[in-house]
Amino acid sequence: MAHATLSVTLPRRVWIAQISRDHPEATFRVLAGVPGKETGFALVNITGPDVESVAESMAGHDQITELTPAQVSEGELTVHFETTAPLLLFSSKESGMPLEPPIVIRDGEAEVDVTGSRTRLSELADQLEAFGFTYRVEHVRERLHDSQLLSERQREVLVAAVEEGYYDTPRCCTLTELAERLDIAKSTCSETLHRAEETVIKRFVADLPTEDEDGELAAALAES
Repeated sequence: MAHATLSVTLPRRVWIAQISRDHPEATFRVLAGVPGKETGFALVNITGPDVESVAESMAGHDQITELTPAQVSEGELTVHFETTAPLLLFSSKESGMPLEPPIVIRDGEAEVDVTGSRTRLSELADQLEAFGFTYRVEHVRERLHDSQLLSERQREVLVAAVEEGYYDTPRCCTLTELAERLDIAKSTCSETLHRAEETVIKRFVADLPTEDEDGELAAALAES
């Protein structure tokens, strides 16, 4: 499966685009959302220097039909609301691609994380465009479960090394002590740990974003 991060520009006609641009110092984090037949429900956390003014703008907007504060503190507000324009949720629903919370929105721009097949990702791109969004691909990577990276033995040795302090600075456990703890030969412990380290480090480096890969996906989505 592919994991992608998209920067989505929200169309001006949508309430969140208007309010976030009117309050560019505020950060909106959509914690959960459910699309209905014609409306959508969501829980959003808002932080900034004047969250009360943001809440007033939301309460007075004609696309917000219900607004209930869930938590209020200085500089932070969490509200549950219903809107008649949940276009991001509709795009997700129509494409079959769940949006991973939190969706972070600032000044009319949303950062959206998704994980699924490249076909579903392409369908999400189509739906975003159909609802009037523009977007750019920040990065995309193939996502593998940890169990696909290391063998059971490699995971056991690596986890033990972390727990025993082998990677601490200063080191709290020597290779000899780690091997004794696992009841294996020192050479076996060293070889297993080295192979696990090689896999993890190479995987980490492979996950670093590159302009070429992101450009290729952006081009593929543009052609879909």
